[in-house]
Amino acid sequence: MEFDLVRYGIEDGVARITIDRPQARNALNREAYRQLEGAFREAQRDPAVRCVVLTGEDPSFCSGDDVKELMSGLPDEMARSERPVRARPTPAALAVLECDRPVIAAVNGAAVGWGMDLTLFCDIRIASERARFAELFVKRGLVSDIGGLWRLPQVVGPSKAAELLFTGDVIDAAEAERIGLVSSVVPHDQLIPSALELAARIAANPPLAVRHLKEGLRLASHGDVHELGAWVGQTLARLFQTEDHREGVQSFLEKRAPKFKGR
Repeated sequence: MEFDLVRYGIEDGVARITIDRPQARNALNREAYRQLEGAFREAQRDPAVRCVVLTGEDPSFCSGDDVKELMSGLPDEMARSERPVRARPTPAALAVLECDRPVIAAVNGAAVGWGMDLTLFCDIRIASERARFAELFVKRGLVSDIGGLWRLPQVVGPSKAAELLFTGDVIDAAEAERIGLVSSVVPHDQLIPSALELAARIAANPPLAVRHLKEGLRLASHGDVHELGAWVGQTLARLFQTEDHREGVQSFLEKRAPKFKGR
């Protein structure tokens, strides 16, 4: 497929995928979601790919959904009250999770909302000193995708995951390293070289063994991603119709503090 909102390339067995919408802080619209899914499916199909590095074009990693664009194609009444949701995991999320090659997230800036979930779909996270993380869904009156609900507790533990999900707090790179969300924090100009160097070390190992190691790690987690994804879809379908969701979106667009009412 053709890529313009996502850049895709391969060198020495490492596929490099870059979200390229810097003017929108790499927020994902429908086409960007489609291209992100396509890039990971392309990497999965290519026997030459032994490792994947995912990043964003500076200054952000991914700021989640492009709210304005995703709601612009809906009728006015629907945009105010609901958005169509499928009772299954997000296709782009599945494309990352189902990739049987190790995936490294090189987090170069803000990774918030679905952008933070995207880092959690990856196997390893390396952060620039400029990285910031937040599960912002609660601020919009919603629940996280499977990244926050399924992967985050595995990575940082149930208690810290609950704190991040319930508060929607933003944490910096140092805190992310302290709680084990990222493997390491490096100077910004060393982020991509560090990620590519790690990817090269992984790619130098026997590819079948690496793929089986990844499969073993996945089996060890005992998580049913499809069942959880269905629950997320059903829950979001209800939450998109709430006043609190509309207030969360409207206050964000108007750059003001939200006033949630619990309905």
